[in-house]
Order: sequence, then C-alpha cells, then structure tokens
Amino acid sequence: MRCHPDGCQELKSEVRCKKKRPMNLEQAREFDTQDPLGAFREKFHHSEEDIIYLDGNSLGRLPLKSKSIVEELVNAQWGDQLIRSWNTDWLEINERIGGKIAKLIGAKANEVILTDSTSLNLFKLAYGSLKAQGSERNRIVSDELNFPSDLYILQGLKEMFHDQHELILAKSDDGMTIPESKISELLDSKTALLTLSYVCFKTSYMYDMEELTRQAHDVGAHVVWDLSHAVGAVPVSLNDCNVDMAVGCTYKYLNGGPGSLAFLYVREDLQDKLTNPIWGWFADARPFEFDLNFKAASGIKRFQTTTTPILSAAAVEPGVDMMLEAGMENVRQKSLKLTESLIELFDSHLAPLGFSLGSPRNPDKRGSHISIRHPEGYRISQAMINPKEGRPVIIPDFRDPDFIRLGITPLYTSYEDVFKAVERIAEIVASEEYTQHSVSREAVT
Repeated sequence: MRCHPDGCQELKSEVRCKKKRPMNLEQAREFDTQDPLGAFREKFHHSEEDIIYLDGNSLGRLPLKSKSIVEELVNAQWGDQLIRSWNTDWLEINERIGGKIAKLIGAKANEVILTDSTSLNLFKLAYGSLKAQGSERNRIVSDELNFPSDLYILQGLKEMFHDQHELILAKSDDGMTIPESKISELLDSKTALLTLSYVCFKTSYMYDMEELTRQAHDVGAHVVWDLSHAVGAVPVSLNDCNVDMAVGCTYKYLNGGPGSLAFLYVREDLQDKLTNPIWGWFADARPFEFDLNFKAASGIKRFQTTTTPILSAAAVEPGVDMMLEAGMENVRQKSLKLTESLIELFDSHLAPLGFSLGSPRNPDKRGSHISIRHPEGYRISQAMINPKEGRPVIIPDFRDPDFIRLGITPLYTSYEDVFKAVERIAEIVASEEYTQHSVSREAVT
C-alpha cells in the first residue's frame, strides 16, 4: 500500500480523461440510488430535512447508536453499577477504542490510545521528542498552513525550553499549497522535529506523508503528523510510512461529538524512549497503588494524563465502528467522486460568478473538503445558513480571509446535497442575497 493514498486509479483515470458535463439533479439522485455507502446516511440523526450539512469537517453528525450507548451508560453503568463499572467497562476504554482507530490509520493496536485533546497530545509528543534529542538539535520545522493551535503549542514549547529552539515555517506561494521541496529545504542536521497537518485545514491540501517522513529521518529528525482533517476521510498508513508519532481528533469525520476525546500514536519502538511531561496518575505504572513517587507506565499507556471522561469516550466508538464497517478505501472512493462532482459544478456554476477554487484540483493532493473563495465569502456563508423563506438551510463553515469550506463526509453526504448546495450558492450571489447580511463576524464561523 502506498502511504500517500491515491484512491481508486480507475476512478481518477475516468475523472481526468473524460470531459463531461457536470451532473444535474436527476443524475445526482441516480448516483445516490446506486451509492454502496448510501445506507449509512440513515444511521445518523437528521432533525430537519431541509438542512444540507456540509460542516462535517468541523463537527460530524450524531450517530444514532451514540444516543443509545450514552443512555445505557448513564442508566445502567453509571446509574446501576456505579463505581463498579470501572472494572467491568471503563478502565480499558481508552485502549479499546484506540485499537480500533489504529485500524483506520495503519497502526498496531498497542500504538494508539484515546486520550485528552489534540493540542495536549501534540504538546506531550513534541515535548518528549525535543527532550529525547537534547540540545544538539534545536530546529522545529512546520508550515504556515498548519492549524494555528498546533503552532501555538510549538511556540509555547520554544519558550518552555528557554528559546533554545528555533521554529521555522515553510511559506506558501499561493495560500493553498506548499510543495514538499519547500519543506525539504528546511531540514538539516540541526532539525529535531518536523510537524505538519497531513491534510491542511483551510484548503484540504494533502502532503506526501511517506516522502516527507523519509526526508526527516534522513537528517535524523522525528516527525509528528496531525491527522485531524484526515482520519476518517482518507486512508492513512502510519506503519508503512515508518511515522514516529501522530495526533488527531475524533469530532470531525469520526463523528465523536463536540469536544470529543482525541487520540495519539507513538511507534512501538519509540514509546519507552519518550517522556510524557505531564505525570498524571493514569500515566503511572501502578495508579491504584497510590505510591507517592511517580513511575511511568510502559508502552502507550504512559502518554495518558488523568481520569478519562467516560461519557465522551463512549460516544466516540459508534462513529469509529461505522468507519471500519464501511472501509476506508470505499470511503475514499466516494469522497473522490463527490469532490470531483463538486469541482465540476464549481467550474460551471460558481467560477463565472467571481469564485476561485481554494483547494487542489489534483485528487492525489487533497482530502475530503473543498474550499471555495470569494471576496464576500463570509456574507455568502451567512446567507447559506440563514436563507430567505423557502430556501434550504446549508451549513458550511468560513475561514478568513475568504474561504467557504464545504465538508464532504462520505457516510452521509449525498450527491443531491452537493448539487443543491452549489445551485443555491450560485443563486445567493447572482441575486445579491448576501448583501442582506452583516459583515460582523459571529463568535464561531
């Protein structure tokens, strides 16, 4: 398996070679009828039939099974079993679900654990890497397309190590992509750590994981990949790529719920060589002996911190189970078909209205969300969310300065959703309906 997934070759050959008209509504409905993943759509909560939800790249829909699991946990496990549930159901939940996520990212079950937040996990792993490599290596490499929180963590670590390290960011020429060669130029014998988002949050640009990991290893550096916009959207092969460490969230394509627990991966041979800087009791080798002196657990458990929020952890599992049932290659193939259909509709409906494409056209180089750009992007997104009477509610998200992100989540996004969304966006701009909305930003965009 190639570490940089390229999806279905037959599909891409067809996409690239055939010049065809963009799909119409009738074709979209036919594609939905034939969709092998179509049955998964009904396994999610839908409150209003009018809503076209294209923000699963920020918060996935609620799996119906999550409702029953949380209800059972509250009533039977917490309500009836009380603290006894720690021994029967709760104590191993981090490792059990981590082992399932491992199957989605090409890792061993004992290399992944569900714990804490993405930012906290990145802090733990980056700290462990920098401490292990000592003062001889003082360069941290990332890029300006990375998620800001990741960069804040790196800036904080730089200060924590008394500015012994320099943080260098690769620059983008087009605001959307950064060629691997620009990253390579920054790697040298002083590099301690390379950390990047596998799929960039604004533009959906996707790096070549295998090549950049190899190049970092060639100069002796560690690599941490942020998989937040990749896991559940594109196939990932951490072991095949010999990746050192990775982090990721579960509330996007894995549909784990708002603020749900994140996960971390550490390659098996590295686990006992890295120090977790936060010596919480669940990272201790014998937490229930209550020894006053900390002794780190061995293996992946040492990267836990403290007591798991069980309600949040339990809600993650149904989304992961559905992803495993669907199969990541099948998910990727549908994602490619949906995003190619969206781009074809973009070219015919939106480009003539002043939009530009904010994501790579090459399917090898993008994840599962498509960004479209317009000078009035924010007000257009508000008109989508708060339409005039009789028009559907369409929920995207907006990122400065002018990106409207359309999240394609293959388990429940339909071809009809894509067609109607593009048609509606075109209507909003052509009629200047967006001018009825304020330029003032809401707190969450």
